[in-house]
Amino acid sequence: MDNPAVVSDVTAGADKDAPLKEDIRLLGRLLGDVLRDQEGEAVFDIVETIRQTAVRFRRDADRDAGKELTDLLHALTRDQTISVVRAFSYFSHLANIAEDQHHNRRRRAHLLAGSAPRAGSIGHALGKLKEAGVGQDTVEEFFRDALISPVLTAHPTEVQRKSILDAEHDIARLLAERDLPQTPKERQRNEQLLHARIATLWQTRMLRYSKLTVADEIDNALSYYRITFLREVPALYDDIEAEIAEQYGAASEQTAHASFLQMGSWIGGDRDGNPNVNADTMRHALTRQSTTILDFYLDEVHALGAELSASTLLVEVSPALETLAENSPDNSPHRSDEPYRRALIGIYARLAATARELGVGHILRREVGHAAPYLDPELFAADLEVLAESLRQNHGAVLIQPRLAGVLRAARIFGFHLASLDMRQSSDIHERVLAELFARAGVEQDYAALSEEDKRALLLKELEQPRPLFSPYETYGDETNSELAILRTARDIRLRYGPRAIRNYIISHTETVSDLLEVLLLQKETGLMRVHLGGNSGTNDAMVIPLFETIPDLQRAAAIMDEWMALPLVASVIEKQGQLQEVMLGYSDSNKDGGFLTSNWELYQAELKLVEVFKQRQVKLRLFHGRGGTVGRGGGPSYDAIRAQPPGTVNGQIRLTEQGEIIASKFSNAEIGRRNLELLVSATLEASLTPPSGNGAHAEQLARFEAIMAELSNRAYKAYRDLVYETPGFTDYFFAATPIAEIAELNLGSRPASRKSTRRIEDLRAIPWGFSWGQCRLLLPGWYGFASSVKGWLEEDREARLEELRTMFKEWPFFATLLSNMDMVLAKTDLAIASRYAGLVADEELRERIFRRIVDEHGETIRCLEAITGASERLAGNPLLARSIQNRFAYLDPLNHLQVELIHRRRALTGDPEKADPRVHRGIHLSINGVAAGLRNTG
Repeated sequence: MDNPAVVSDVTAGADKDAPLKEDIRLLGRLLGDVLRDQEGEAVFDIVETIRQTAVRFRRDADRDAGKELTDLLHALTRDQTISVVRAFSYFSHLANIAEDQHHNRRRRAHLLAGSAPRAGSIGHALGKLKEAGVGQDTVEEFFRDALISPVLTAHPTEVQRKSILDAEHDIARLLAERDLPQTPKERQRNEQLLHARIATLWQTRMLRYSKLTVADEIDNALSYYRITFLREVPALYDDIEAEIAEQYGAASEQTAHASFLQMGSWIGGDRDGNPNVNADTMRHALTRQSTTILDFYLDEVHALGAELSASTLLVEVSPALETLAENSPDNSPHRSDEPYRRALIGIYARLAATARELGVGHILRREVGHAAPYLDPELFAADLEVLAESLRQNHGAVLIQPRLAGVLRAARIFGFHLASLDMRQSSDIHERVLAELFARAGVEQDYAALSEEDKRALLLKELEQPRPLFSPYETYGDETNSELAILRTARDIRLRYGPRAIRNYIISHTETVSDLLEVLLLQKETGLMRVHLGGNSGTNDAMVIPLFETIPDLQRAAAIMDEWMALPLVASVIEKQGQLQEVMLGYSDSNKDGGFLTSNWELYQAELKLVEVFKQRQVKLRLFHGRGGTVGRGGGPSYDAIRAQPPGTVNGQIRLTEQGEIIASKFSNAEIGRRNLELLVSATLEASLTPPSGNGAHAEQLARFEAIMAELSNRAYKAYRDLVYETPGFTDYFFAATPIAEIAELNLGSRPASRKSTRRIEDLRAIPWGFSWGQCRLLLPGWYGFASSVKGWLEEDREARLEELRTMFKEWPFFATLLSNMDMVLAKTDLAIASRYAGLVADEELRERIFRRIVDEHGETIRCLEAITGASERLAGNPLLARSIQNRFAYLDPLNHLQVELIHRRRALTGDPEKADPRVHRGIHLSINGVAAGLRNTG
């Protein structure tokens, strides 16, 4: 891959991208050297020939090139095919590393130039707010009361193995070192190490050949804490405090101690559709999380002991610090005058005892002597604060920042639990469990058959009862026992690790108020809910959170929440939650149900209606956005998405999921991770505190915009549903023209691709649905239906209505963000590649009928988008992203062509197990990995 043609094709761009070109050239050359060395010159030549032919096929729509490419791929042996797929896949990964490094480089250059703060930075956000007249008290109140929480989830689009991530992290580090001054020998040594790491990558198995377990998913997620979160989250707090001081003056002590950015997790607690998640996985998740954070504290406290060597012969210390040192098990005469070290040895001993108490199996450095464990992380933080205060009082303030400040921040943010683990389960499971409990207790023999009104009455009556439904002398089904065990375990976990360890219970498929009451009753059964005398007052430990997913669910959301909050018992529970209630909105299923435009509009509408209902009930609303990687699943830039939220929907309270390979894309590089966390906080700050602009005329204009969107949504919904759910043969087309069947077999996650063993689109999980369309480069969930909608609406008065859409694009952030995200999807869509996948459909009439409809809608979508935005090129407003996407095609396209060829081979042998070759199967999965890496947001 050191052919100059590769470099010129891959790295075309502006001069400021010259360092990126150099990095890609270097990594490509080293990968080429590895390929020659490991596979031979012949394979290298094949790789280069395929790349050049694929470029001609894309650039010129050359039919001869297409035939030549087909012949080339047909002629490959199975071993050659594997080598070629691996070569292009690894080049995708290496290009991603180079691009991340270039983003970091450009950001540092911006800062070194002393330029104004960039959009999305905390400095930029605070500057805008100050200019708008927002005072320091308001800003500090925001940080004291806010909760901003990225929630890591384990969904089946994560295609990276941890060993691959570790090797790539090392390559990123070595690449970053090349920006520093180096002697010729250092430069040579750096290149040798890069070569070695790339060779390690080549010799490392890219795929998992055994099914991924929940424990594997937990460990994979925890690797990002060690890479990014443990250090970068506390560092971001420091940056924010410094920016407040620069813009307004020193931050108050309350703000300095605030914990507004906290991590969440679903991994080990999300059992919706995943039979592998149970009470044991929850316990394992908290044990592993606790081990990760306690290992970090132990390492940092040990390092502090080496650094804080101040002697009382030279400097005084506070009485509290003296007491802490005296209580230490360290009695060495060599440290009798070094109270900080003695105190830290005592803190280390208590941490070690805490770690053992919480199930940490191995502690690297044994403590000096015995000490009592910390009962909670606040006591650990208090001891660290004693050190910090003593240093402040005795000329040692400068010694706090290098390490102690970060550990103290981490203790307040992460506690001993690291991240809050959410529980999630489907409402139909809760109904079945309660139906059995009611029947066994002789309360109601057929709970499921009751009307909604009767269910509510029964549930509320049962919540008032002091006795439980469950009897230890009865026999229950496995499902009931498992669900109750999970809730009992949640109670134990909260007692063991603290109340922040588990504090949310999410109900999938929430359709009625009884769905919420059922979880309250199950919590009462297991000690997580306590109803006080009279039955109209109660406290629960895990907030009951509805998840509204489908279009009908979103439309009912506000009414359900209004009825829920009107119940006296619920109102009492909400009051004890700080007059706060969370609602989760699902992007994935609403998109699969109604299409891209309708999903976005119904989410917007649901949010506005929820704001109104919560305002009337005087309850603070926190929205939890179930965003995925693809635009079709709520993906796209988080910063723009948060700022485009309807007025009143943020207010310092937001949680959002980070899923699949998006976690790797955002957080596998510490500096990139820090930037993404800053964008999240900055967007929430701006969306919450930016004063409303405009007047009554603006409100009238917004009402007009919303009326237009409602009509566009209705039209788009009909067009999307007509194709996906009402076109005969569409399901057969989808299963043939995408790698959905192969994706379902890939060991990507611990949960199945479909909720049921059927081929119905309704039963397919939204994630593999979107993932499959991304693999075949159609990305249909991110744009289909838009053109039919707009074209139909324009028919009545094209010029006047087109001008209205242009105004909406310029003046309404919601519509602008919607079109920007669709623009990005269209930039990654490729009909030439998609046509090769369509060729996998054996039924020629079916293939032509459906693919032609998709092609026609795609063409109209481009024309409508260009007419509204005035941009004739994709991503004209984001040239950096445009170059990034364009740069990927030279190595991404061949992977798609190879994937089609391998799927052809595999399906031709279906039904003949003797002819089945595991190498073909492996090649398909390798290509899926490479395409996902190249697109970076396919799931």
